[in-house]
Amino acid sequence: MPSCRLLVIEDEEDILELLTYNLKREGYEVQGAASGEDGLEKARRKRPDLILLDLMLPGLDGLAVCRALKSGPDTRDIPIIMVSAKGEEADVVVGLELGADDYVTKPFSPRLLLARIRAVLRRRGRPQEGVGAEIKGVISRHGLTLHPGRREAALNGQPVALTVTEFDLLYYLAGRPGWVSTRQQIIDAVRGPEYTVTDRTVDVQIAGLRRKLGAGGELIETVRGVGYRFKE
Repeated sequence: MPSCRLLVIEDEEDILELLTYNLKREGYEVQGAASGEDGLEKARRKRPDLILLDLMLPGLDGLAVCRALKSGPDTRDIPIIMVSAKGEEADVVVGLELGADDYVTKPFSPRLLLARIRAVLRRRGRPQEGVGAEIKGVISRHGLTLHPGRREAALNGQPVALTVTEFDLLYYLAGRPGWVSTRQQIIDAVRGPEYTVTDRTVDVQIAGLRRKLGAGGELIETVRGVGYRFKE
């Protein structure tokens, strides 16, 4: 089975070398980029399976790179983990709104970062995709169809482009119509109980889902003081 290709966009040479060394030890194929412009070019040319993206880059910063990647038809499905010393909630929220799949703050534990990478790739279904990816059934309710094996979403026959996290969140809610889930339950189900984020990040993901679903956004109902549910 071929190894996953990772692109690390990081301007600090020592950190880039450390990440490259540790990731290669884990069996990943790694390519580095020291600037946003270089990283964007390599992402478009090589189509990596996952990108580790620093926010504080010279020239084109990480948020601009993320925005460009998520707006490109050939790169918008590439999972992105943002890596930065900026740990304020506002930065986390902006990154998630742009479509990043995860966010790790510096200094970080290499073990933690590897766990996050595996989790994102597992949700993406690469390289574990195959028969196992078809175990969960297709959901079809209120004109919305979610195919977990293909990672495809459609509303009234029209495809809806979702990030990995958005798809998993919607699949979780749609699989429990009428049942209310707290924000923490959603985080635990979609990303695992070890994932520490604020309730605000869940609200951001829900808002993004509603925008992409358009009129179908009303299928996700807010239960004030509790959380969210999918229309019964």
